[in-house]
Amino acid sequence: MKKLILPILAALCMIGLTACGTAESAGSSAAEHSAAQTETVQETDSLAEAGQSESVDTEQPEAAPESVPQTNADAQTAEVSAAGEAPADTGNAAVVVYFSATGTTKGVAERIAAVTGADIFEIVPAEPYTDADLDWHDNNSRTTIEMNDPNVRPAIADDTVRLEDYATVYLGYPIWWGDAPRIMSTFAEAHDFSGKTVIPFCTSGSSPIGQSGNHLAALAGSGCWLAGGRLEAGISESEIQDWISSMN
Repeated sequence: MKKLILPILAALCMIGLTACGTAESAGSSAAEHSAAQTETVQETDSLAEAGQSESVDTEQPEAAPESVPQTNADAQTAEVSAAGEAPADTGNAAVVVYFSATGTTKGVAERIAAVTGADIFEIVPAEPYTDADLDWHDNNSRTTIEMNDPNVRPAIADDTVRLEDYATVYLGYPIWWGDAPRIMSTFAEAHDFSGKTVIPFCTSGSSPIGQSGNHLAALAGSGCWLAGGRLEAGISESEIQDWISSMN
């Protein structure tokens, strides 16, 4: 009987040991699986954080609009917005504006600019004048026809001067048929001279400035127009200074 019981007990012990080993193995596998899941989650979170960081660092800002040239008015507006107050008045400068068909008035205008430190702007006709156009002996020349019609307004090629930036305007031109060329009428009517001191000057063979300045002032309808005067083609800078001083 004892011999029969002993083998049975031995078998039971073996079964118990096998079950314990299986349970331990299962528990160990479960623990390893849980740890693997945790590591996977942590790795995924790390990758996600790394991806977000890279996205922030390399993301480009929205494309800026195409650059538009800034005008003086735009710049002043920007200064007002940034500082909260309007910029100081800069209308204390001068500009020499002139029309010259043959270069005589141009030379005088450049010397006025040199003496005063003024800016300079040339009125250029959209259709340049030829020698034939300037033939005052020809009753059918362009200039003869224009000066016989006070309503003619020759076009200006690129009238970009900003008179609002200046306090004083020297306005120069040759004398044609006793008056300013009609292109000066075009210029006078196209601009606002409010708050400006306008000093007309002319060049000619012998004709005085006459009423040409007054005619332009009437067309402009604004500004303080001085009498101005006729200046010799070869006038010196010291003579220009004397002429300017005589108007003060």
